[in-house]
Amino acid sequence: MTHSSLSRTPEDVDIVTRNRQFDIEEVLATNWHSDDVFKTAFFNALSILFPLGEQFFIDSVKAYRSEIDDPVLQERVKGFMGQESVHRREHQKYNEALCEAHGLDLEELEALVAKRKAFAQKHLPALRQLAGTVALEHLTAIMADATFRNPATLEGAHPKMKELWHWHALEETEHKAVAFDVFEAVGGGTSMRRSAMILTTIEFTHHVIRNMRLLLRDYKGSRIKLWFGGMKFLFGKSGALRGLLRPYLDFYRKDFHPWDHDNRELVGSVMKEFGGGTVQPI
Repeated sequence: MTHSSLSRTPEDVDIVTRNRQFDIEEVLATNWHSDDVFKTAFFNALSILFPLGEQFFIDSVKAYRSEIDDPVLQERVKGFMGQESVHRREHQKYNEALCEAHGLDLEELEALVAKRKAFAQKHLPALRQLAGTVALEHLTAIMADATFRNPATLEGAHPKMKELWHWHALEETEHKAVAFDVFEAVGGGTSMRRSAMILTTIEFTHHVIRNMRLLLRDYKGSRIKLWFGGMKFLFGKSGALRGLLRPYLDFYRKDFHPWDHDNRELVGSVMKEFGGGTVQPI
């Protein structure tokens, strides 16, 4: 059975696989974001989630690849899988270097995500797994957008780390509708999409907080002061997660599509960072 796509993704969205490599081993031994323990731990906690998460995304979209007969969507699926493969590789290197530098156990950090992933792939129908990917892709896309809208988020970060996170955010923006378009093309419905987002939001938040607690386990200062300052960084006046509520809630609309949030112009300036010979398609 093949499915056509009536995608609402703009025609000029190119999903380019940039085979980037980042030399960040030495930087990861430091509090690389503004010499701030919380800011550094927040981004490191996100990175811990990515290799297993991105492999799950690839697998869930790949399961339906043969059912798509729209050549444009097929090409976008190929781009999505390429981008996520490079993300998975680079964040695996990131996480291994981080753990090596700080004497952390990567297996312990990944244990809960690995358990949840194994459960989902064993017990959930393929369409439900794809719905989870759609929800997580929306979360990463709106966080990526916030990174561009709130420049203070990465202000003070080491240039190599800022470049890595901008690269990741740019590509999350480019492919933000691929899993969604595949889900709709193969008959995924609104109620499944909504319920997947509710569950995903709870799980994602839990995983990030757990990772941060593990990363900050040996912190010697005042934890109240640390987390109070951290909440200001995330939700304060120019906070990293400010402005996410409305785009997050939009996902629950029956007629929602990721490119309703058309931020091509916003990321255009960031794209320039990766032009002029630094972008090498695989």
